[in-house]
Amino acid sequence: MINVTLKQFRYFEALARHGHFGRAADTCAISQPALSMQIKELEETLGAPLFERSARQVRLTGFGEDFALRVRDILRGVEELEDLVRMPGRQMAGRLRIGVIPTIAPYLLPNILGRLTKTHPELDIHVRETTTPRLVQELLDGQIDTAIVALPIAEPSFTVAPLFAEDFVLVRPAKDASEPIPHIDDLQTMRLLLLEEGHCMRDQALSYCNMQTARAREGLDGSSLSTLVQLVGAGIGVTLIPEMALSVETRSAPVCVNRFGGTQPSRTIGMIWRKTNPLAQQLEQIAEEVKAAAPTNTI
Repeated sequence: MINVTLKQFRYFEALARHGHFGRAADTCAISQPALSMQIKELEETLGAPLFERSARQVRLTGFGEDFALRVRDILRGVEELEDLVRMPGRQMAGRLRIGVIPTIAPYLLPNILGRLTKTHPELDIHVRETTTPRLVQELLDGQIDTAIVALPIAEPSFTVAPLFAEDFVLVRPAKDASEPIPHIDDLQTMRLLLLEEGHCMRDQALSYCNMQTARAREGLDGSSLSTLVQLVGAGIGVTLIPEMALSVETRSAPVCVNRFGGTQPSRTIGMIWRKTNPLAQQLEQIAEEVKAAAPTNTI
């Protein structure tokens, strides 16, 4: 019988995910030498190398890739066992790990967290803010319980609960306030500022404007909506932002805000979780709480 530990599985998964001993050690809250020793012991127990080590990067070997798939299944099963016991009596209590994308988190979380901590004081809420692809993977791996993202999400193993819809608005420099409001098709000829690659809102904006990624790169990419709005205020271009971000992002920038004529570009926000999650019933209740805290039109 192979003598490996669950702790070693967690250390291995962290190193496989980060590809860096230092970052993996930080994630696991242990020292880098301790992590290295545990990984070395795991490899000796298995009788095969799991990682290819170089001065700059750590990569999985072929065996390591196969091993990683099985380890993730094991860890996911362990997480679901923990889910099963941490809310006794089907009451909402204990740890709840929520993922949120950056174009939602600053504007919706204050309302959501305020409501949840008031109605369910027994919950220990942990928030993870990152891009949609990472949240989807972390949800699949059992690292978070649920995520609030822009729909659609094409993952058959998830339950999807639509929450609300909101429009996108056009942000222009304040000096353009007296100019006619452009049609959405006109954005193809304007310098449209977008979030950097990896953000779903970038893809949505390109789709709305019928623009190709190569053309969009002629402009500037930002890491946050705040950066984009400030660039617009400096006269560098125009951008689209979701309605929920208006009061926060435009209050300190010399910009004007306009709605397009006709059909408005919009997005649907939803909450997703694994269908196999034992907390599914509780997560449905959480989704209703989130919907009640939504600042725009619920579905």
